[in-house]
Amino acid sequence: MLKPLGDRVLVEIIEETEQKTAGGLYVPDTAKEKSQRGKVIAVGNGKMLDNGTRVPLDVKEGDTVYFAKYGGTEVSLDGKNYSLLNERDVLAIVE
Repeated sequence: MLKPLGDRVLVEIIEETEQKTAGGLYVPDTAKEKSQRGKVIAVGNGKMLDNGTRVPLDVKEGDTVYFAKYGGTEVSLDGKNYSLLNERDVLAIVE
């Protein structure tokens, strides 16, 4: 498993299930957009400020989050898709 450093977050991408248009047509896999929702698997230990103090992250392991469409780096491990993001790329936590 990967251990994020600093203010980075490892998110397992939640693949959207079957997508259908309003007219009832199914969208093929090649035309689907990348999912922007995922489950936080691991978090770094926080951002280091210039004065040497560390700021903890707002997200924690197990949170379901929405993240920026083009944020982060995609990683595949053990057949699963992950995104390694900076905390600023996390847009919202699902409650």
